[in-house]
Amino acid sequence: MRGRGLTAAVFGALVVAGCATTGTSDKDEGERIGIPENPFPSTYQRYGGAPVVITGVTILDGEGGRIDNGQIWFADGKIQAVGQTVAAPAGTQTIDGTGKYVTPGVIDIHSHLGDYPSPGVAAHDDGNEATAPARPEVWAEHSVWPQDPGFSRALANGGITTLQILPGSANLFGGRSVILKNVPARTVQGMKFPGAPYGLKMACGENPKRVYGEKGGPSTRMGNIAVTRQTWINAKAYKRKWDEYEKNGGEAPEQDLAMDTLKGVLEGKILVQNHCYRADEMAQMIDLSKEAGYQISAFHHAVESYKIADLLRANGICSAMWADWYGFKMEAYDAIPENIAFVDRAGACAIVHSDDPNGIQRLNQEAAKAMAAGKRAGIPITEEHAWTWLGINPAKAIGMADRIGSLKAGKNADVVLWNGNPFSTYTRPERVWIDGALMYDANNPRLRPVSDFELGQTGEGDVK
Repeated sequence: MRGRGLTAAVFGALVVAGCATTGTSDKDEGERIGIPENPFPSTYQRYGGAPVVITGVTILDGEGGRIDNGQIWFADGKIQAVGQTVAAPAGTQTIDGTGKYVTPGVIDIHSHLGDYPSPGVAAHDDGNEATAPARPEVWAEHSVWPQDPGFSRALANGGITTLQILPGSANLFGGRSVILKNVPARTVQGMKFPGAPYGLKMACGENPKRVYGEKGGPSTRMGNIAVTRQTWINAKAYKRKWDEYEKNGGEAPEQDLAMDTLKGVLEGKILVQNHCYRADEMAQMIDLSKEAGYQISAFHHAVESYKIADLLRANGICSAMWADWYGFKMEAYDAIPENIAFVDRAGACAIVHSDDPNGIQRLNQEAAKAMAAGKRAGIPITEEHAWTWLGINPAKAIGMADRIGSLKAGKNADVVLWNGNPFSTYTRPERVWIDGALMYDANNPRLRPVSDFELGQTGEGDVK
């Protein structure tokens, strides 16, 4: 949680029933008013790329499959074939991958790049709208700075091709997340993954009660739950009004940006990404989600997931976890390095995530640590299975498993060629393709994206 310079808010402002509304009840003649679901559409355009076939390489396909001395061919932004041999057309660029590995591009489903960019100064703290515990009306994309140098570091050092940028965890309802492609762009719309669903960042536990405990509440975990429940009650009432209007017409309800987001969750269009550490609180949030009528996509940080792995499996909820980052506050105390392995062994969805601009550069090493901890506990985890924690599982959690997360014919050609075994601390990405376009090449200095910010300033005169 990152919260500084917080503004006081009274408890009565916490419940969204009294939120200021926007919009109008006037209708265009003969037309029904609707809520725009995508007012800021992606303007992403795929970079150009030549057809490529990589031969003699060890392939971890992201879904638990492995091919030794295999081949992968991609062209026109898509993976064309993967196998022991592939029938790439004559003239296709061929790369010898002997002694190297190929994986799908790494997906980090918990990042704050862009809304807490580098350099980490107060002027760049744009991830928490910490003015009231329920702020589902804010959207992370409106804080993202595309010039954050962290994006290129994540690409070059970590093979990160897709990121979910989340608001911080000061609030019970922190706002919408956005899915980005890790490509250079002048605007956040130029990075937005076309067609990707939005997420809703929620939080429970210490962060919201600490931030608001001396500012009018809630100041306890029971207060957190009460405000969260009331907010969902208000959201369901808002949805009923719009459902009635869309069915029967009449006077249109007034639009409320906060309620629009929650309505989207109740309709299954926006995926809930829930910051939560303790097992008992995760169980309570599952109960609350059933009462309110929504599905939790993933618990984030989730250091006690190992205690309720069977419950997570039964409810189809992923856990996005660290390998060994814990103990920095009380709710992060009762963690174990075998957490990821135990969740995985129980048949639940396990994910390795970062929540950190440095950690995002070594998620492959974090997965290696989690795999090693599992093996020490007697759980046989193969390299190809461990890569599901960075591949298909995070793709599922953000609703994108049909397009990314594995090396399957027809999927987006997000591909990383590693210069060795990616579970080694000595291995780095050699080349990274996004939608079949070569975005990073360790052997070509011209193919490391550099933001305008890193280029510095020239000229004379005062800068204000």
